[in-house]
Amino acid sequence: MANANVKLTISRFIAIMMLVIPGVLATAGFLYMKDAIYQYIVDKGNPALTDISFGWLPFLGGLFLFAIGVGFIGGWIFFRDRKHNYVAPRFREKKPRGPRPDFRQQATRSQHNSGDNPSAEANTK
Repeated sequence: MANANVKLTISRFIAIMMLVIPGVLATAGFLYMKDAIYQYIVDKGNPALTDISFGWLPFLGGLFLFAIGVGFIGGWIFFRDRKHNYVAPRFREKKPRGPRPDFRQQATRSQHNSGDNPSAEANTK
């Protein structure tokens, strides 16, 4: 019994870490982007500096980390909600349709059964 509890605890810890790590990546990416923008604004306001450049490498690296983290967490939430049927109808899984019926056979059956046949009406009057 203790072995089952240990396995359950380890599996839950791994599941939590699978969500914490992308969250930390997204947070770090956001901070890198914020720092790059803030440093550019600070340098622009300093009259002693003449050659001011934007830190593209930290900004794009932060954008990449942010996109990876948010994309992973967003995808996890989306597929969890899809499994519990919480999503809008256009995002639900498409169910395979059955074979298409033969409309020619249905048309001949409906003409005989619906009373649209004028010869049948003439015989009843």
